[in-house]
Amino acid sequence: MSKEAISRREALKIGALGTAGLAMLGATNATAATVLEKNVKFDETYDVIVIGTGFSGLAAAAKASERGLKVLVIEKMGRIGGNSVVNGGGMAVPNNIYQKKYGVKDSGDRFIKDCLKAGLGINHVELLETIVKRANDAFDFSVQCGAQWQDVKPAWFGGHSVPRTLVTANMSGSGIIKPMTKFVEKLPGCKIMRRTKFDDFVMDDKDGVVGVTVRTGYRFNRKLLSDDTENTTGDKKVFRAKKGVILASGGFAADKVFRKLQDPRITADQDATNHSGATAGALLKAFQIGAMPIHIGWIQQGPWASPDERGFGIAPLMTQQGLFKHGMAVDVRNGKRFMNELADRKTRADAEYVILHETADAYPVAIGTYNTFPKQLLPLIDKALHSKVMKKYDTLDAVAAAYKIPAAALKASVKKYNAGIKKGVDEFGKPVKTFKGKGIEAKGPYYCVRLVPKPHHTMGGVKINTKAQVISGNTMKPIAGLYAAGEVTGGTHGASRLGTVAVTDCLTFGMIAGENI
Repeated sequence: MSKEAISRREALKIGALGTAGLAMLGATNATAATVLEKNVKFDETYDVIVIGTGFSGLAAAAKASERGLKVLVIEKMGRIGGNSVVNGGGMAVPNNIYQKKYGVKDSGDRFIKDCLKAGLGINHVELLETIVKRANDAFDFSVQCGAQWQDVKPAWFGGHSVPRTLVTANMSGSGIIKPMTKFVEKLPGCKIMRRTKFDDFVMDDKDGVVGVTVRTGYRFNRKLLSDDTENTTGDKKVFRAKKGVILASGGFAADKVFRKLQDPRITADQDATNHSGATAGALLKAFQIGAMPIHIGWIQQGPWASPDERGFGIAPLMTQQGLFKHGMAVDVRNGKRFMNELADRKTRADAEYVILHETADAYPVAIGTYNTFPKQLLPLIDKALHSKVMKKYDTLDAVAAAYKIPAAALKASVKKYNAGIKKGVDEFGKPVKTFKGKGIEAKGPYYCVRLVPKPHHTMGGVKINTKAQVISGNTMKPIAGLYAAGEVTGGTHGASRLGTVAVTDCLTFGMIAGENI
């Protein structure tokens, strides 16, 4: 890809944001729109059109269809689910049935406090309050669709003050998406179209959304840096949406042009946990018709990812509830711990970045022994070893030699960490006493994963209210006929999303959008 080509695409995206800026300064939505109702002929008509087939999109489609509405769901990729399929299947639900079953005390206020701490206090609290009210409804809905969940004590993920995360039986978001897809496809009047790319909104003369232009038979080009105007694959169609459109297109962490515009530290060659179709095209079109941008520059990095595999992979499963919980992470340059392995994602990713910015390729290493892995992760150990993202060593000397860590310092760090667990007080504030940390066994084998932060979740997007209506930056009122849910929205998570709240957010506001449109 030439520098000239990259610059051209950057210019296109800057132009799109410029249009959004004009809308916020007072230009009408119709001024920015490229497609007006009076200028098109509709090929097909539906009550509701949903853009995207992740948690939000499918939940919205289901709820709209259950109301008797004729629903079309469009997906630009060849398979359904987007990032929702490749995540770890964790859903944070305050006051859930398994917390009550296993004696965990929680509250909505505590959940919101945890989210605000991770989000640096810039979260839009009314959206968090809505999640608290509807989180258990969203969980019940997933079960209604056929999702299966582990009947164990809820998991304790970084940044949470209590264990409240429920995990699917297969430890993947596919455990929700696959049954939900079957559920939606069986609903009367509900249709899913793959390889159908949303191109633009169709607007009426009152600045309301009344349809979309799409391309059917679209082929996404994974070699491109972002959504690309030169990709003209597919046949152009125009679809009417009598009740409105629900935007559930997800985030843009795989959009190497747009994410760099927001945060120049994220280079084009930096791997992301997202699927390749997680780009900013649909979001930018919403900005063009006046949707208010919120928190666009806040891009969360996953601190539990590894440079030894592409994308999300298996490392996050082994680190988050295994090596990070009962083991420890060390700076390979000096053999010392450098962070609370159960802090919120931003805190941990920032700590890892300090090391990597000072010394290129000095990837920190997470270390633990067999006892660090909960029973549900034991079947995955061989898979992680076979993929070589996790390595196994008989002694700490072997670990030190493999990663060029000062052996004496590494042994001292292990000893200090174990001593802290015995006392119930950790030097970095890890709540080892509360969750009864196991520590690192005196004898091996030792299991290790190299760590690198990867762009994972984009906090920013369009502003919505508690009814999932998209707010105009021009009028400060809802844009008629436009709703949104999930990662394409902004404000809910503030500066950094608390781990496993995404599934809750997406399902909750997807349901709300489908109920209200």
